[in-house]
Amino acid sequence: MLAIVCPGQGSQTPGLLSPWLQAEGAAELIDEFSDAAGTDLRVHGTSSDEETIRDTAVAQPLIVAASLLSAQALGLSPERVASFGPKALVAGHSVGEIPAAALAGVITRAQAGRLIGVRASAMAEAAAAEATGMAAVLGGKEEDVQAAIEAAGLAAANVNAPGQVVAAGSEQALQQLAETPPARARIVPLKVAGAFHTDYMAEARTALEQEAAQVQPADPGTGLLSNRDGVRVSSGAEALSRIVDQVTRPVRWDKCMETMRETGVTGILELLPGGTLVGLAKRGLRGVESFAVTSPEDVERAAEFIDEHTR
Repeated sequence: MLAIVCPGQGSQTPGLLSPWLQAEGAAELIDEFSDAAGTDLRVHGTSSDEETIRDTAVAQPLIVAASLLSAQALGLSPERVASFGPKALVAGHSVGEIPAAALAGVITRAQAGRLIGVRASAMAEAAAAEATGMAAVLGGKEEDVQAAIEAAGLAAANVNAPGQVVAAGSEQALQQLAETPPARARIVPLKVAGAFHTDYMAEARTALEQEAAQVQPADPGTGLLSNRDGVRVSSGAEALSRIVDQVTRPVRWDKCMETMRETGVTGILELLPGGTLVGLAKRGLRGVESFAVTSPEDVERAAEFIDEHTR
């Protein structure tokens, strides 16, 4: 059984799209997505520097476009993904839920572009309104970590895997956590613009909700997992509602991996820009094979990996 997963913000790198644009249909997809998202992804995916693509308004559309571009190169249309039947499911981490929904047939590529354009710009604006941020808490006992996060006045915005929780909130509160970390844990500040997946993003959630109201989603054609709690979502309307809500709710990738384990996933394919979710799977899903798509040279082997786990 195959899990096709889409990474979240922070996975982007300069020149990410450059080696992909010569492939048939690639330039057309990027131009189409750029128009829908309202940003020039040809420039940002080829020549923009690291600081530019770290901007939330740029990073999110770039990551979504990259995931969909690699899916196209692998022939992973919603119809083909649906043809795998119970042998496949899809999931995305944070912003990765939008390309995952497109692969599941809930939304079209154009709708994904418009949704991510609104989400990205609104979250960038919300992040600029107050001095907030995020920090990874690595190690420590789960109860100690949660207690320390709460004591500092922060929220656990991401629970990614055992021993990896991301705290989010005001810069002052993050400094307090850094000064009084949980036992046997270390605090690593993240290079993000604000406290994503917390109430600081309330205005961004409202903006995305208004855009989502223009979309008539279809029910998923394959298993689609939600970041909220790792459950399968069978209704297109519910899937879209959860994507909107996720702007201010914690990401529970640990729950998604639990569901993958329980349903018998044998292989995890991470779409471009791959690496982060495969790394989490190596710790949280020991014994499950994984493959991260990072360049066009990976396409042939990735196609074999798909066949191996959907036969």
